[in-house]
Amino acid sequence: MSQKKTALSQIQELDTVTIRFAGDSGDGMQLTGDQFARLSAILGENVITLADYPAEIRAPVGSLGGVSAFQLHLGSSDIYTSGDQVDVLVAMNPAALRTNLPLLREQGIIIANQDSFTEINLKKAGYGSNPLEGKELGKYRLFSVPISSLTKAALADLALGSKLADRSKNFFALGLTCWLFHHPIDSAEKWVKEKFKKNPEVVEANLKALQAGWSYGETAEVFTVSFVIKKPKKPKQPGTYRYVNGNSAFALGLITAATRAGVPLFLGSYPITPASDILHELSIHREFPLIVFQAEDEISAIGAAIGASYAGALAVTSTSGPGFSLKTEFLNLAVTAELPLIVINVQRVGPSTGLPTKTEQADLLQALWGRHGESPIVVLAARSSKDCFYIALEAAKIALKYTTPVIILSDGYLANGAETWRIPDESELPEIKPFWPPKGETFLPFKRDPETLARPWAIVGVQGQEHCLSGMEKEEETGKMAHDPLNHEKMVRIRAEKIKRVAKEISPLEVHGDAKGELLVIGWGSTYGAIMRAVENLNNEGLHVASTHLRYINPFPGDLGSLVKRFPKVLVVENNLGQLWIKLRAEFLVDAKRLNKIQGIPFRPSEIEESVRKFLGESK
Repeated sequence: MSQKKTALSQIQELDTVTIRFAGDSGDGMQLTGDQFARLSAILGENVITLADYPAEIRAPVGSLGGVSAFQLHLGSSDIYTSGDQVDVLVAMNPAALRTNLPLLREQGIIIANQDSFTEINLKKAGYGSNPLEGKELGKYRLFSVPISSLTKAALADLALGSKLADRSKNFFALGLTCWLFHHPIDSAEKWVKEKFKKNPEVVEANLKALQAGWSYGETAEVFTVSFVIKKPKKPKQPGTYRYVNGNSAFALGLITAATRAGVPLFLGSYPITPASDILHELSIHREFPLIVFQAEDEISAIGAAIGASYAGALAVTSTSGPGFSLKTEFLNLAVTAELPLIVINVQRVGPSTGLPTKTEQADLLQALWGRHGESPIVVLAARSSKDCFYIALEAAKIALKYTTPVIILSDGYLANGAETWRIPDESELPEIKPFWPPKGETFLPFKRDPETLARPWAIVGVQGQEHCLSGMEKEEETGKMAHDPLNHEKMVRIRAEKIKRVAKEISPLEVHGDAKGELLVIGWGSTYGAIMRAVENLNNEGLHVASTHLRYINPFPGDLGSLVKRFPKVLVVENNLGQLWIKLRAEFLVDAKRLNKIQGIPFRPSEIEESVRKFLGESK
C-alpha cells in the first residue's frame, strides 16, 4: 500500500503535539491511543501518555459518564507530561466531544465520527442540536468523518454482523491518525496479527479497517495539511529503548532488584484498580525465581508476603487505597518484627470506592502516620512511569539493608500512563546487599549494625539462627518478649532512629530553574512533569522561579530544610488538600503556600504557571 502524500497535502513540522482519542468505553480508545503511542516510540519520538478510564465499570452507552479517553504527548524534545492543551481530538461520539472539548486549544483539530451524532446520542450528551452542523465549533478545525459507515463499507466483503463490523472502527480512526502524522502502520499490522491470531476473522477485519483509515486520509482530499515531528536536535543516548507504563516498570524493577540481591522474589497481592497490572506483569515472567500469589483478600496478601520475607524472599505486596487500609495491622507486624517488605500503593481517588479509575495523591498522611503506636516506615514516591523501575530498586536496597518495610507511593496516572524508557546497563544499577547475620559471631536476632541500626535478616529454618518472632515488644538484642517499660521506650526510639538514618542514602536535592530565585515550587510523586515544564516556561518568561521534587518523604532529604529556608517564597503543589504541605510546615516552620487539585486528573503545566504568576503578583 502506498504511503506517499497527495499534492494537495502540505506537510507541517511540529516540535510536539498532544493527541486525545475519546469515545464510549466500548470503542477501544485505550487500545487505539496505546498503539499510536507505540508507533511513535518505534519512530524514536519521546512519548508520555495518560489513560483516562470511566469510573463506572460499564456506564450506559453514549453517556457522559461512560467516556473513555487516551491522551498522548509526543515530540523530539524532552517530554515531561502527557500534554497540556490538546492539539488533536478524535471524538467517536457526542459525549466524547462534550466532555473533552474544554481541553482542546483554539484552532485545534477535531476528527468526529459523524455517524454517531444521532438524535438519541445527542440527547444523551446534553446537546439540543448537532454541534457538527452549527457554528458552535467555529474556533476549531472540524473534520466530520463517517467513520462507522466507512468501516462497515471496508468490511462489506467479510461475513460479519453489523455489531462486529462496527467494533473495528477504532482501527479506522488509528489508520487515519497515522496518515495525518506520517506514522507507518506496518508495526500496528504486525501487532494485530499477533494479538488476534486465534481469531483470523477479527485479524482481517481490523487490518482492513486500519488500511481503510489510512486510505481515506490519502485519497479523500479532506485534510490539506499533514504533520511530522521534527528530528531531535541532539541524538538520544545510545541503548535499547522500550515503551513502558508504571506498573510494568514496577514489575521489571522488582525482578531486577531480587536478581541483584541474589534472593527469590515473592508478590502477595489481591486484584484492585489500578494496581492489578503489577500482579499480571509479574505472572508472565516465569523464567525468574519468583512466586506470584493471588490471595483471597488484601490482609492475606500482606500476611503471605511477611511470611515470605521471614523465609528469605524479597517480599512485596501491591494494592491501592482501600487495600492499603486493610493491610495496616499486618504492616505494623512488619515494623516491630523488622522484616524487609515492600508495599506498593497505587493511589486512586477516595475515600471508600471513590472514583477507582481516577488519580489522586491523597494517601500520603496515611502512609506516614496511619498506624497505631509509634510505627515509623520509609516512604518513597515515584515521579514518573519509568521512575517506577528505579524506585523499586531503591526500595529493595533500603528494605534489605535496613531490614525494614518500605512504602512506595505511585498513582493511577503513573500506573496506566506510559513513556519511552532506555533500558539501563547493568553497570548503572545499584548494588543491593541484604544484611545477613554476621559470620563467626554468636547469633542474636536483634543485635544491630552500629551504622544502620538494622537487625540481621535471619532466615527461618537456618541452623544456628533459631529465634522466635511475634508482634510483642522485644528485648534488645535477644528479641525475647519483654514487658519492661524502659526497654519498650528504647526499642521505639531505636526503630525511629533507624528510619532517620536512611537519610544517608539520599543524594542531595536537585534544584531546577533559577536556583537564586524568589520562589521554590515543591512537589512529590506524579506532579514532577507538570512542575518541571511549568518552571521552564516561567523561566522563559523571565520569572525567577525554581523547583525541587521529593522521591523520599520519610525521611526527608537532609538538605531539604536549608533549601526551603533559602527561598523567600515556597509553593507546594499536590493532588490532594495539602498533605505534604502539612508535613513541611510542621517540620521546618516554613510559611509555605499550597496549590491543590482534587479532580481525579493530573495537573497541567498551565495551571501551575497561572498559580505562580498570581502568587508572585500578590506578594509584590
